[in-house]
Amino acid sequence: MKSILKLIRRFFLILILSIVLILFLNLILFFLMFYHQSSSRSPWKAAEMVAGSLLQAEDGTYELQDEGKTVLEQSGAWAILVDADGSVKWSSSNLPSEIPLHYTLAELSWAIRGYIEDYPTTVGEYGDDLLIMGHPKTAYWKAMWNTFDYDMIANLPQTVVIFLLFNLVIVFLIYLFAVSGVLRSVKPIIRGIEALPEGPEVYVKEKGLLSSLAVSLNRTAEKLRMQEYDLKKKETARANWIAGVSHDIRTPLSMVMGYASQLEDNKSLAESERKKAGVIRFQSMRIKNLINDLNLSSKLEYNAQPIQRTEQNAVSLLRKVVVDFLNVDPDNKYSLVWTTDESLTSCLIQADANLLQRAVSNLIVNAQVHNPDGCTISAKVCKEGDMCRITISDDGKGVSDEQLATLRTSSGRSPSKLGEQQHGLGLLIVGQIAAAHDGRIEMDHSPVGGFQVSIILPLSEKRPPSESK
Repeated sequence: MKSILKLIRRFFLILILSIVLILFLNLILFFLMFYHQSSSRSPWKAAEMVAGSLLQAEDGTYELQDEGKTVLEQSGAWAILVDADGSVKWSSSNLPSEIPLHYTLAELSWAIRGYIEDYPTTVGEYGDDLLIMGHPKTAYWKAMWNTFDYDMIANLPQTVVIFLLFNLVIVFLIYLFAVSGVLRSVKPIIRGIEALPEGPEVYVKEKGLLSSLAVSLNRTAEKLRMQEYDLKKKETARANWIAGVSHDIRTPLSMVMGYASQLEDNKSLAESERKKAGVIRFQSMRIKNLINDLNLSSKLEYNAQPIQRTEQNAVSLLRKVVVDFLNVDPDNKYSLVWTTDESLTSCLIQADANLLQRAVSNLIVNAQVHNPDGCTISAKVCKEGDMCRITISDDGKGVSDEQLATLRTSSGRSPSKLGEQQHGLGLLIVGQIAAAHDGRIEMDHSPVGGFQVSIILPLSEKRPPSESK
């Protein structure tokens, strides 16, 4: 609706500017068309110039000077000098034969006001005589009875204003009538376009001035509906497949892990056989963790995973995860080093403790999986402005610059788009958990040559109370 009001204001402004521009151009055109009437070459000025160029000799004859002859030649006019008795005392050489040489008072009054034999005339004073200048028949049109009421002349400014206002009102009414028809067609179209981002359930009646646009909009909405339906079908099928695989594989995987654990602990078996059983148990555990990660990632992607945010101390949370991993590393292949500044005892954040522990655990497991020969893993918490940074780094084989660039661009993909991503589903889940907490992850080379991932979350005291859960 705001866009419709903006459109109306725009049209109205264009209307006002158009009217002002038209009036201005009309004034200029009026001035240009009638400018010559006030110039020295106007018919009345020309008659005065001819009268001023006419000289009387001592013998009583008259001679027209060159200036007067030029005026007559340029105007294509003729001239006569009439005395008080109505007789023509002098005439130009080009006087038409039908022009009388004597005039009564009545004829002179007609000549002065209008015409002589259909020639429009203008007059100039020459002493006690009158010089009449006759112009070509099609040169001028003269109003012979141009008398006007005095009150009308006195009220002319108000009359002009009234006429202008009346015309503006008429134009405005015509504009409203025209715009109302357009708006009746535009309003449904705009509403339909505005409703498209909220959902493809849009239909516009295909009638009016913009019926073709309504047809296109309905086709677009129908296409979006079909695309949304197909996408929902695919995503539902994927979610159902993940859930089905997770359910169906749980029992046989538990049996494989159980038997492998028994074989690994059987002292009667050869050492090589027990190691093979240990490999089977370890790889089965990886499969189980992968299935769990796939389920969690799918839930996070569709906001199906409930997030219970409470105030957590990131230092304590990270320390707990580190201790848990130290307790399950009997071979001491992976050294976990606490590099957090001892002066930092509290770093409060609003987080789901289980999910955040899962994210940190994934980073530690990621370092272990990609460094099978062992490495040193560092855990660190620090404050950066109004953010809390949790960093897990290692001194293992790390990644190349190309692999790092790929990881940075693929960390936000859905599980179905991971393809051959080197560090697998673990980093994707870390990124999803960070995003669910209004944070982000950063990946880089470790200062000691391995791989490093940081989870960056807003501090609890910097979050508005309305956002805390």
